This record gives sequence, C-alpha cells and structure tokens, in this order.
Amino acid sequence: MKSLVTQKFYTNVCSILNEARTSISRAVNFEMVKAYWEIGKNIVIEEQKGKDRAKYGESLIQELSKKLAVDYGKGFSPTNLRKMRQIYLLFPSKKNLIPNLSWSHYLLLSKVENKNARNFYLKETVTTRWSVRELERQIASLLFERLSLSKNKKVILKLAHKGHEIAHPHDLVKDPYILEFLGLKQESLLYEKELESALIEHLRDFLLELGKGFAFIGRQQRITLEGDHFYVDLVFYNRIAKCFVLIDLKLGKLTHQDLGQMQMYLNYYKRTQKLEGENDPIGILLCSDKNDTVVKITLPEEQKDIFASKYKLSIPSEKELIAEIEKERKLLENYAIKKDK
Repeated sequence: MKSLVTQKFYTNVCSILNEARTSISRAVNFEMVKAYWEIGKNIVIEEQKGKDRAKYGESLIQELSKKLAVDYGKGFSPTNLRKMRQIYLLFPSKKNLIPNLSWSHYLLLSKVENKNARNFYLKETVTTRWSVRELERQIASLLFERLSLSKNKKVILKLAHKGHEIAHPHDLVKDPYILEFLGLKQESLLYEKELESALIEHLRDFLLELGKGFAFIGRQQRITLEGDHFYVDLVFYNRIAKCFVLIDLKLGKLTHQDLGQMQMYLNYYKRTQKLEGENDPIGILLCSDKNDTVVKITLPEEQKDIFASKYKLSIPSEKELIAEIEKERKLLENYAIKKDK
C-alpha cells in the first residue's frame, strides 16, 4: 500500500515542529535572562539598605544562596548571584535586554571592561547573530581593538553605537588578521600552499574572521593571458560591499613584485568579471611580515584597492597589539615626514 505521508509533507510538518521548538527555547531563555536580571536588581536594592554596603552585600548574597539552594536546587551559588548583580549594574534598564541573546551571551559581555568595546560586541552579536562560541572568539581576538586602534575617537564612538558598518569596500580590511583557529604555531615553518589548505579546511572560522557578508568563490582561481597562467590564492565575494575580494598569501616580507602581481589580478577582475552595479574588486596581501614604506612607494597615492595585512597564528594580548600598531603608525609618520622634505 502506498504511503499517504509523502516525504515533502513529512518534511513540512517537521519544519513546523522544529521552528516551534526553537521559538519556545528562545522564549524560555529570554525569560530566564529577565528573571536573573530581576534578581540582580533586587540584590542591589536590598544591598543599598545596609550601612556597610560591601560587608552587608556579601553576607546578603551568602544567605540568599543558601535559602535558594533549599527551595530551587543548584544554580544559585554566591558566584552566580554576583553575576546576576553585575549584569543588572551593566544593563540597568530592562529595555536594554535583547530577546535573541542568551544568559551565556550576557555573561561573556559582562567580562568586557571597556564600555565602548562592550557596546560594540553587543551590537555585532545582534546584527551578525553570533553564537556564544563566536562571540567568545571575537572578544578573545580583540576585534574591537583591531578595528578601532587606528581610528580617531569619533569613529570609535560610531563603532560602539552602531557596530562595524561597511560603507566602503576598504572597510572590509583588518590588520592584523588572527588565525589562531588553524592550530599552527607562530614560529612554524610553513609553505604558502600549506597555509592556503589550512584556511580552506577551516573555512567557516576564516569567514568569521573576514567579517560580514563574505561568500567563498574558490581557491587557485586561474587567470589566463595569451597562454600564460596565473593563479589567485583565494577569491571571495562580499555581498554588502558588492565586490570581489582577492587574497594572496605571502610567507615572509612583502615585495613590490607581490604588489604588482595583485594589481594585475585586480585589473583582470575589474575588466572581465565585474558586473554593472558592482564596486571595483579589492586585493588583500596576507603576509607574515610587511614593509609599509615599500607598500606606500610602490602604489599610487590615491590607491584604495590593494591592502597589505599581517596575519598572526595566535591571539596577541591587547598590550602587544597596541605596541605593534604604534610601531606601524610611527613608520607611516616617518614616511610622511621624509616625503614632505
């Protein structure tokens, strides 16, 4: 007897159930966030009644934890109650609570001391729909610091309030890129092909590091010019910036020949691959070392489509990152001074 339940019909029913379960789970999670926020609020209000706030507050939390453990079981340790209080203090208005974020998201955000950085990660988590793991990685890799340290205060505040906006193709570029997900050591002896293969193997993580709107087109994309073949290491398309993004991997110091080769790739894509309404392609030379002066001298001053960025195979500390950017900033300033003489 032929089954009355076709595969298409069954799939549709399953989709309805799965969507409902997801919605229920999301709603339950948000109710828990609100409940924990309310508990934190009540703790703060009650603490303020004590004469010696610090001593009174800690005693209050200890006693509350014991009582809740009897009536509600685990989950209300003194440590967890302190976290609830902290979340309330960081987000004192319930209007700031966002339904799509879990309690784990809020716990991660509470660890970010810099208010501007915390606001940035909050905005990006909402708009980009980062999972807890993805948010954790972005905070650990100092995304806010990498995007903001080379910018003025006005742009930093804009990042904090609006997140990472892509108004121009060059907004897609970071420096440095953090590739710790490859599991390779900074001092490892690598070949370009090995680095390329590792990036493809961890493509999902690499797309997360590249940022919003990236789609992978291919690796070793061939360009043939009168019988001569050339190969672009990695080609992406960004749907927000509406342009191709070509990435060439370079181990060791960047040379003027590398820049010239990338210019040829961009010219080819601009003249043969770009469609009407799209922006010009951009090229990123991802290298382990670079010489900013070579880049500046080799490329025309108005050049805005080729970028040299370092990659790091481990997450630097904020102090290390600031020191590196300050070093590069001084190199650029010295170049500008020499140019004016």
